[in-house]
Amino acid sequence: MYGLKAIVIGAGIGGLTTGIALKQIGYEVEIYDRVSELRPAGAGISLWSNGVKVLNQLGLGDEMAAIGGQMNRMEYRSHRDEALNKVDLQPLFEKVGQRPYPVARTDLQQMLLEAFGPEHVHLQMKCTAVTQDENSATATFADGSTATGDVIVGADGIHSVVRQYVLGETLSLRYAGYVNWNGLVPATPNLCEADNWVLYVGEGKRASMMPVAGDRFYYFFGVPMPLGTATPPEDRQKELAQHFVDWPDAVQALIETLDPTASNRLEISDIDPPAHLAKGRIALLGDAAHATTPTLGQGGCQAMEDAAVLARFLVSTNISVADALARYEKARKSRTADLVHKARKRTDTIYGKDEAVTKDWYAQLQHEQPESVIAALEKIISGGPLG
Repeated sequence: MYGLKAIVIGAGIGGLTTGIALKQIGYEVEIYDRVSELRPAGAGISLWSNGVKVLNQLGLGDEMAAIGGQMNRMEYRSHRDEALNKVDLQPLFEKVGQRPYPVARTDLQQMLLEAFGPEHVHLQMKCTAVTQDENSATATFADGSTATGDVIVGADGIHSVVRQYVLGETLSLRYAGYVNWNGLVPATPNLCEADNWVLYVGEGKRASMMPVAGDRFYYFFGVPMPLGTATPPEDRQKELAQHFVDWPDAVQALIETLDPTASNRLEISDIDPPAHLAKGRIALLGDAAHATTPTLGQGGCQAMEDAAVLARFLVSTNISVADALARYEKARKSRTADLVHKARKRTDTIYGKDEAVTKDWYAQLQHEQPESVIAALEKIISGGPLG
C-alpha cells in the first residue's frame, strides 16, 4: 500500500524510528508526544547489532557510528575485584556483520529527530483516546483536538493509552524488584579501559560502565529494593556509597565522580506480553507492546525491529491496513514475548531473587567459555528481521 498517512503516538526511540521508516516508503507521518521537551528516560543504551542494522537500512549507519562507543570487550569482575570472565567481542562482530554501539540516549534521540524532521513532531499533545472506522483511525488529545490517518502506531511507552484500546483492558506493571541508577561520566583510566564494558557483580547487586562517544562512560548500578523507595537527587551519591561500601576502587571512584543531580534513579518494571499487538488499523510498538527489563539490552533494539517490520508489511501487502498489521503482529509477537521472559529470568538471577541461583551464576561466570557468551549474543541478534 502506497501513500498512506500514519499517526504515531510517542516520540521516543521507537516512535521516531517508525516515523523515519514510514517516511522512506512515501507515507505522510505525524508524530505526537505528551511531553513539552524530548528528554529520554535514562542516560544511555546498549544498542546491539540487530538494532544498528535497522539504522543501517534506514541510511543512518554513519550517523550511528559517529555517536556510538567503541566497545571491543566485555568483562565481569566480582565485588571483591576478582576477574570472573573476559570476552573479546570481535568474533561476534564477524559472525553477525555489525558491531554494537553503546550510546547516550540524548545523542540517539537527537539523531533520530533530525533524520525524521522536528517540524513534524508535535509536543504537549497528550493522547487520551484512539478510535477507528472502516476507512481511518483517529487520535484524540487532551486539548480536544484530533489527528486522523490511515493507521495509528502506539509507541507511547509502558503506560500506553493506545494499548488500553487495542487490548480492551489495562495491563498492570510488574515491578522487577530492583532500582537502577544511571548517568554519564568522563572516561578516565582509573574507571575502566576506554573500549571495555565492565560489570562488577556480587551481593545480588551490580555496577557497570560502558563506553559511549565523547570520551564518556555510561554507568549504571542495580540494587534489589522494595517498591516505593525514593531518594532526592542530591542524596543519590551518598545512597550509592552506602549500597556499594567496600566494593572495588573503580566502583568507589565512579561513585565519587558522578554528578548525583544529573543521575537517574528508576524503579524497573516490565509488562506481561500482551495477547495482541494490533487491532484493525491500530498497532502497538516498542515499550507499549513489550516493555522489558534492560538486562538483555534489547529494549531499544526491539522497538527498532518493530519499526522495520511494520513498514515492510505496510508497503509490501495490499489487501488492507488491518491485514498488514495482523501480519506485523504474527511476525513480532513470539520474538518479543520470548525476549521479555528471558530478560525477566536474567533479572531475577542477577538481583538475587533466589540467592542460591545467583551464587551459582557467579560460579558459572568463572568457568563460562567466551565462545558460549558469543553464541548466546549471536542467537539473539541473528533472530532479528535483518539476520
